[in-house]
Amino acid sequence: MLASIANTFSNCFKIPELKSRIVFTMWVLAICRLAAYVRIPGLNGAALSEFFNLHAANSAAGGALGMYSLFTGGALENCAVGALGIMPYISATIVIQLLTAVVPTLAKLAREEGGRVKIIKYSRYLTVLICLGQGALMTIGWENPQSIPGFANFPGSLVMHPEHIWWYRIQTVIILTTGTLLLMWLGEQITERGIGNGISLIIAIGILARLPNAVIGLKDMFFPGHSTDARFNFGHAIALVLLMAFVIAGVIALTQAQRKIPVQYAQRRVGQKVYSGGTQFLPLRLNFAGVMPIIFASAILMVPQMLFQKLGSLYSIKWCASLANALYPGSFSYLVIYALMILFFSYFWTATQFNELQIADDLKKGGGYVPGVRPGQATANFLHNAMTRITLAGAVALTIIAVIPILLTNWMGIPSQVSAFFGGTSMLIMVGVLLDTMRQMESHLLMRHYDGFLSGGRGGRSGPRLRGRL
Repeated sequence: MLASIANTFSNCFKIPELKSRIVFTMWVLAICRLAAYVRIPGLNGAALSEFFNLHAANSAAGGALGMYSLFTGGALENCAVGALGIMPYISATIVIQLLTAVVPTLAKLAREEGGRVKIIKYSRYLTVLICLGQGALMTIGWENPQSIPGFANFPGSLVMHPEHIWWYRIQTVIILTTGTLLLMWLGEQITERGIGNGISLIIAIGILARLPNAVIGLKDMFFPGHSTDARFNFGHAIALVLLMAFVIAGVIALTQAQRKIPVQYAQRRVGQKVYSGGTQFLPLRLNFAGVMPIIFASAILMVPQMLFQKLGSLYSIKWCASLANALYPGSFSYLVIYALMILFFSYFWTATQFNELQIADDLKKGGGYVPGVRPGQATANFLHNAMTRITLAGAVALTIIAVIPILLTNWMGIPSQVSAFFGGTSMLIMVGVLLDTMRQMESHLLMRHYDGFLSGGRGGRSGPRLRGRL
């Protein structure tokens, strides 16, 4: 098995075009990582980085900023030029996608020739506005870190020259905005000239940058030093290995599983040509929403928890403090609300992005139909019911994977930097990006008659599929 994988990797560098794409991607990703370490002038990034390292296992800071820090790849705690990360561009893209689903003008523009280019341009303009807003908030937050939940014990200020406060504010906002736009442009260059999806690879490489800290944390779990007895033994190590294998297998199945709806095409004539009929398949993905429900649920739950915590500490309001504790990451009430929100946003995202009426109309115009189902509205209803059933199964599986790191950290005492690699957003993103990149590399290999990564034999494919009716 390992020899076959090693041989496949070596074949990748035998194809000049694929080799140049891989090398280009690696160089661009290396430049992207520099944005996480080049610090903004006038800020004491070393002090913030040291504070993060000392409180790495503190879920209070992790609960408030853990998700954002995850997407920046460590740039946030370094006060680096890439501290905003690629998240503003992702947020702008999500907003434009949602507006495209509900605004008729944008929906019509998306179907026109060249419309997608204009929509991408709108996403870039919105990215600049989001960067300016988030950059201003982050700049003010660095002036008084104690006001940020989880940093009440931070000593002093991060601004090194407070006498030039306005110059610091203007230059920091400009630098943060430029850093995000640079990452966005580099990601597009990877997509166009490299291998894989550039934006996803930038996020994945930022997550993998935390792997050394996770290895150190894992070592400290079993070998903490001479002064402290280890709380974990060999049995725990076996359980963690089995859990890791189970989660990886589950994420791969969740990412690739799909229901294939048969579509029959009748024989038709177009001009002087006659096209024969045949059977094709319409794939409905089990996890159509991807990682979006987890991101939405985490971001929305973060806001009320921070708000109630702030009100409870400033004005000594008992019920606000109680609500803040109830929404604390890891509490039973938080897990229940978190799970319900993931289920809700799985259906919400699918409902906004999966247009069964459009699909049924396209099938009818193309002379296709689902066997046993009348074309038109009946086909749309059939697709809606089928997607609703498989979305429920995918949402439940997604919820289980999402809560595993929280349970490991808060109920079993495993450090957060270690548990993040046992499920949740990190595992879903890394597995999804890896599979997508391997598919693109495989297409280059199979075109030149090499065995691919995902093939069951030369030119063949194998992967988990849901073939029955849910």
